[in-house]
Amino acid sequence: MFLLPTRLFLCTAALLGAGAALAQPATESAWGVGLGVNLKQKAYAGMGTRTTVIPLLSYENRWVRVAGPVLDLKLPAHGPLVMALRARYAFEDGYEPDDAPVLNGMAERKSGVWLGAHVLWRGSLADLGAEWLADASGHSKGQRLRLSAERTWRMGSVGMTPRLAVQWNDRKTMDYYYGVRASEALPGRPAYRAGAATHVELGLRSTYTWAPQHSVYLDLSATRLGSGARHSPLVDGSTESALRLGYLYRF
Repeated sequence: MFLLPTRLFLCTAALLGAGAALAQPATESAWGVGLGVNLKQKAYAGMGTRTTVIPLLSYENRWVRVAGPVLDLKLPAHGPLVMALRARYAFEDGYEPDDAPVLNGMAERKSGVWLGAHVLWRGSLADLGAEWLADASGHSKGQRLRLSAERTWRMGSVGMTPRLAVQWNDRKTMDYYYGVRASEALPGRPAYRAGAATHVELGLRSTYTWAPQHSVYLDLSATRLGSGARHSPLVDGSTESALRLGYLYRF
């Protein structure tokens, strides 16, 4: 499926990693534009790779940071510890009934806006992040907690950032996206109530900056789904993968 939805005009350089950009507080306004491509293979049975073209837009000043689906209100930093109140639009969540045969007859599961907080600690060995969010859209009425560790190595104009992330999703979140309601049950698709689950992600982001204003990025990731998703009758795999590629021009 090839998508260019209007709402994704806000989906931007957050694909480069929200945590890394929070590390250095900006004293002046800075913004950039570009274009990205996101390929996501979800675990729903029969769902093909979803390709999304994403116009990129980023903006940051001393108090606010906008990076696509992420809006941060910065809090005072304390040495290596950086904190922010966060709003995130989770545009990759959800599905429509015609996305895969196994979803025929299911009610749409919508993406939503999540509100919470983010903390980043820059250490000598790795940057450690924690993000807690609650579904402010009211679709799942759930909560998420994500813990991450990453480190960047720079070799001239090339940067390499491997990461490890663990995301806990509460029962309401999992049941909304992976559950099957009694009214949706069919032969071969029994009713299912998903429990809380923890996903584990491994990723690698590489960037190439050949001039102060110009950079490209490539981000690869694989996510091992928790048991609440793997046991769903909607799912036929245990992992999800993603590839993100883009170009950003900074003014």
